[in-house]
Amino acid sequence: MEQNLKYNLIPNHVTHVTKTLQNGGFEAFLVGGCVRDLIIGREVKDWDVTTNATPEQIQSLFEKTVYENAFGTVGVCIAKTPTLILPLNKGEMAAGQRGYSGEAEYNIVEVTTYRKEAGYTDFRHPEEVSFTGNINEDLERRDFTMNAIALDPSDSPKGQIIDLYKGQQDIKDKVIKTVGNADERFTEDALRMLRAIRFSTTLDFAIDGETLASIAKNADLIKHVSRERIRDEFIKIIASPRPAMGIALLQKLGLLKHIIPEFEEGIGCHQGGAHIYDVFEHLLGAVQHAADKDYSTNVRLSALFHDIGKPRTKRAGKLKSTFYGHEVVGAKMTKKILEDLKFSRETITFVSNMVRRHMFFSDTEQITLSAVRRIVASVTPEHIWELMQVRECDRVGMKKAEAPYRLRKYHAMIDEVLRDPISVGQLKIDGNYMISELHVKPGRRMGWMLHALLEEVLEDPNKNTIEYLTERVKDFEELDDQTLKNLGDKAKELKEELEDKEIETLRKNRGVK
Repeated sequence: MEQNLKYNLIPNHVTHVTKTLQNGGFEAFLVGGCVRDLIIGREVKDWDVTTNATPEQIQSLFEKTVYENAFGTVGVCIAKTPTLILPLNKGEMAAGQRGYSGEAEYNIVEVTTYRKEAGYTDFRHPEEVSFTGNINEDLERRDFTMNAIALDPSDSPKGQIIDLYKGQQDIKDKVIKTVGNADERFTEDALRMLRAIRFSTTLDFAIDGETLASIAKNADLIKHVSRERIRDEFIKIIASPRPAMGIALLQKLGLLKHIIPEFEEGIGCHQGGAHIYDVFEHLLGAVQHAADKDYSTNVRLSALFHDIGKPRTKRAGKLKSTFYGHEVVGAKMTKKILEDLKFSRETITFVSNMVRRHMFFSDTEQITLSAVRRIVASVTPEHIWELMQVRECDRVGMKKAEAPYRLRKYHAMIDEVLRDPISVGQLKIDGNYMISELHVKPGRRMGWMLHALLEEVLEDPNKNTIEYLTERVKDFEELDDQTLKNLGDKAKELKEELEDKEIETLRKNRGVK
């Protein structure tokens, strides 16, 4: 079929690589996702070249290369700025730079020798990789037809396309099909099942019936894939324009129970009250709203996890069920799940904290400024607006838009308390002042004093003056260690107790779960 490919979108450094290979007497094709995206008209992020030249022959044609794997892939380094080139020998890997010289700027084009693979006993990696001189044999080992198209970008013959599996037609039809037998492709590499769903969410393509049936049949094989690789595909699904569809497919095809089985506890867990969906459907609606608003991946994850603790805290009532404490249980579950999937410490802390705090903004008529100060202290000023985004996703996820006046009041309260101190560092006096001006000795006593001062200021920001705090420090100096320690510890405990008490009272008064 005829394609209107825009060859001028292929960067010069890429055509330089293919022409150099061809001038050296070898074949050279663009292959995989870059060809697919050229056909679709999407921005290409990674350019991959395949050739019948061996790795050693590839290296001989280019000044700077990186080759440190057993799969025939050579990184060809094309300098962006020649004047910045630093010495870098062929095959040398600069630490953390994939072969880049530290101060030089390079484009890296990955060039892979045609290869065949065999023996996937671990359902992920080939036990045997052998080079071949036939492009057709290389294409038949690839995952999906849309990724098994080879393109010669040279001028003669311009735009030669090798498409053995009708990948161009599948791209036109917006359908994802495996190359050859679907069962064989997925038993070779079980991660391909997640990739199929990920491509469906990112490209808005449907997965054809045979491929869907094969995923459902082979879903149990996903347990052989490392949690890190599963995490990477899961993140891409969440970051896509259609995360709800992706999670729904994972569940329908039997993959979700091997990735995050806790989500399936929400299926059929009806909530009642303002919620018209069960917990699982509600979470899908929340994460989809986050995607529709183009919120960050961490906010999307928070929206997806925010009510995950509800099924385990459900208590049936006369009129409707309650879920008291679901945010506490959910935060613990979220932390454990994200740790299992090897998420970064930063993401685990952010998402679990958002789940823990998401119930705070439930009724502006009852929330006090002191409580808002505490919640800002808990999530930090940097992330308070992201907590509001999670709150919005929660509301929209139950098909209930936040009333404009409520949003305005939330925002006004946050704006006001952001001007107030919410941490020891924002007090008008600090440790240095206490040492130099008040002659307080550094150590545990100073820490107890600062916590006690902060608690007073959280209750009344007007007390945050040098004069008032100075007098309180003088009072504290008169106390013995145990009394002062008790005061400091009590202040820290009271901070959490007051927050929880206000939220609990709010829920009971308003029937919030």
